[in-house]
Amino acid sequence: MTYTFDFASVLSSWPQFVEGAWLTIQLAFPATVIGFVIGTLLAVGRRSSVRWLVRACGIYVEVIRNTPLLVQVFLVFFGLSSLGWKVPAFTAALLSLVINVAAYSCEIMRAGMDSIHKGQLEAAECLGLSRRQVYWHVILRPAMEKVYPALTSQFVLLMLASSITSQISVEELTAAAARVQSETFRPFEAYIVVAVAYLMLSLLMRLGLWGFGQLIFTRRRRLGAQEAGR
Repeated sequence: MTYTFDFASVLSSWPQFVEGAWLTIQLAFPATVIGFVIGTLLAVGRRSSVRWLVRACGIYVEVIRNTPLLVQVFLVFFGLSSLGWKVPAFTAALLSLVINVAAYSCEIMRAGMDSIHKGQLEAAECLGLSRRQVYWHVILRPAMEKVYPALTSQFVLLMLASSITSQISVEELTAAAARVQSETFRPFEAYIVVAVAYLMLSLLMRLGLWGFGQLIFTRRRRLGAQEAGR
């Protein structure tokens, strides 16, 4: 059996791939930012001394991390419609991604917070820092710096997982590939193109997150410069 590749007809539909890639970015970027903020708040809640808050945050995290993202997307999209709240597919997809990544970000950030030695907290209290200052300077920033590589990987996975939202007719990159292959009857070529597009988006996202890490974690940048100078 032989197969002749024909990318010409697929690549001629490049505007559809560009539009799909742009919608993927529109989903991934806000979901990453909002999900990280919510996940960090959940991590703080899980380390709280308030018993009911710890349990509520724990139940949320376990439920989300142990159910498929596709099911979560369907629950949000069809569930809200059943309750009488008509939301656009894009809004439902974004909400689903935020709910999902928040749970994973919570566990990553909680691990980072738990790694902070108690001696550092005691030293901060001896210096007279307020509770807010202790959380920001002694817990949150150092914790985020320690787990930043894990967060980066999770955010890239979120971007790739956004392809699932094509199941509720969100016109992102995978949906664009499905539309192109139905028009050109070249599914193999269409999905090769979309695979390359996802690879490029992943590399660009990792590069952007690396640059952001270098910008906000000055200690990491100084240590990297020292290592390069040896």
